Amino acid sequence: MKRIIMITGGQRSGKSRYAENLALGLSDRPIYMATAHVWDDEFRLRVKNHQQRRGPQWTNIEEEKHLSRHDIGGRVVVIDCITLWCTNFFFNRSKAEWEQPSVDEALEAVKAEFNRFTTQNATFIFVTNEIGSGGVSDNAIQRRFTDLEGWMNQYVASQADEVVLMVSGIPVRIK
Repeated sequence: MKRIIMITGGQRSGKSRYAENLALGLSDRPIYMATAHVWDDEFRLRVKNHQQRRGPQWTNIEEEKHLSRHDIGGRVVVIDCITLWCTNFFFNRSKAEWEQPSVDEALEAVKAEFNRFTTQNATFIFVTNEIGSGGVSDNAIQRRFTDLEGWMNQYVASQADEVVLMVSGIPVRIK
């Protein structure tokens, strides 16, 4: 039976660990789908540490954009995270600044991919950041990305069966 769960919160609020523990409670062989583009050595080390913490019972998939090309039917999958996934639609490393997609174009593309991916009969646990809770940035690109992320979070939450806000390591069920 298809089920969508969204875990949101600030950085270091315990989102990933909560999502992983939830997945392990639902399956002895969950999938971890990492959406990050590895930019540098520090981030590469973070990824390695996360993989080691999870252990061998996890199936790890690294997919920056096209989640729907992976058959995860009947499985429990943690998608970590919507924020980094949105970044991959928002910024194309092979294009110049003036060729980047608009917020609306990026939002429509990521929503369409979300819709394709979640047609599968699986349990989806999406992790995301609540980046719009702070002040308004003085950087135009950051404001555009915050808009994209906020609207995508709203869309996923509207489709989710359950939404959990992590605050200082404490899960607060909001839907």
